[in-house]
Amino acid sequence: MDKPDFLVKRAFDMVVALVLFVVTLPLMGWISWRIRRESPGSVIFRQTRIGRYGRPFVLYKFRTMVEGAEKLWVAPQTTEALEHYRFQDDHDARITPFGRFLRNTSLDELPQLVNVLKGEMSLVGPRPEIPEIVLLYPPEAHRRHRCLPGLTGLAQVMGRGDLTTQESLRYDLQYCQEWSLGLDLKILWLTVRAVFKRQGAY
Repeated sequence: MDKPDFLVKRAFDMVVALVLFVVTLPLMGWISWRIRRESPGSVIFRQTRIGRYGRPFVLYKFRTMVEGAEKLWVAPQTTEALEHYRFQDDHDARITPFGRFLRNTSLDELPQLVNVLKGEMSLVGPRPEIPEIVLLYPPEAHRRHRCLPGLTGLAQVMGRGDLTTQESLRYDLQYCQEWSLGLDLKILWLTVRAVFKRQGAY
């Protein structure tokens, strides 16, 4: 992505993210109250993810699982395992009832508007991955890190949680190769439509 294109994308991200953040503040307040009411622990889940140029950053989400659930996660061990691995499991017993609602509506992603405003993420781009998964990437897959990671992306509107990690990578590389503002607008529209149809969870 050339510098002029990146600046246009960044300006679009800043304006839209700021408006969305202000508009959804009351909703985020209600979500925070519901999370605290349902289960003990922090409202915001923080996790290290890999961003543009392979730089780590802290991603924010509303907590959808019981406190400490991430400690029970078992990472895949080989590059070949990515061909069948799916990070999301809608039937995971660690997900709270309200957390399931947040995932199905993608409202758990709202705190990432802060990541967008900080310049760590874009509204649209490859979803940021955890370091343990990135370590297993084949060399060509790291081309996805030329783009800012996004709240939503081409992989999410093409399959969301139903895609394997390997399938998602193919869409991520396609997005980075074919990026345009028009493509971003199309993905945002398809994301809104998918959320209202409750097609899986991000």
